[in-house]
Amino acid sequence: MCRKTYFEAIISIVMARKTITIKETLPKLASLMDLLSAEEHEVFEQRMTLHAFRRNEIIYSEGDASTYLHCLIAGKVKIQKKGVGGRPQIVRVIKPVDFFGYRAAFAGQNYASGALAFEPSVVVRIPMATIISTLIENPRLGWFFIERLSKDLGRADERTVNLTQKHIRGRLAESLLFLRDSYGLEEDGSTLSIYLSREDLANLSNMTTSNAIRTLSAFAQEKIIAIDGKKIKLLDIPKLEKINRIG
Repeated sequence: MCRKTYFEAIISIVMARKTITIKETLPKLASLMDLLSAEEHEVFEQRMTLHAFRRNEIIYSEGDASTYLHCLIAGKVKIQKKGVGGRPQIVRVIKPVDFFGYRAAFAGQNYASGALAFEPSVVVRIPMATIISTLIENPRLGWFFIERLSKDLGRADERTVNLTQKHIRGRLAESLLFLRDSYGLEEDGSTLSIYLSREDLANLSNMTTSNAIRTLSAFAQEKIIAIDGKKIKLLDIPKLEKINRIG
């Protein structure tokens, strides 16, 4: 079965039953599961649940208790935080197979941000109580999360500087390149493999929706990109990278 058909089948099953056994998803979790002993592996498998989310459906909300580790199996997810006036700021994007939603539990806090599905998505949940009790006896699992938290912190620091010090054009260029690096390009080698609303793109770029629309139009007029509805084609990546560097 091809990958797309496989995930469509999983999504349809999960949407009908909400949670199912997840043996077919375990190979996707190998980076985590391979660190476990046979006994730990069995416990994790028994306590995992598989969930499907529709486009724009909430996975967890800002302020919720941080009780689960999440792993995106299929689809795309945005992590966002409410800013001034309640306007959301997209702080991270998640791609398969990324782990998310666990930092707050390690800090003994509720979620400081929320997670929503960009598109129909499948997520594995593992209770954080299981994670924490296991890593106390399994240092390899602890290093697994230390490494990921450290990389996430480094990326967050870089994004913070970019989104607060760059001008609007530099911010939008950075976001388009960020989406390319996160989700890749379609078979034509130039169209971003994610279709964002103008509002989402603005929230990712720390600007108003109207500024995002104007700047996108300017990029299109300069033949840097081409726009077809929510599809964005990167026509001149060197020019986009130059705008990003200049800021």
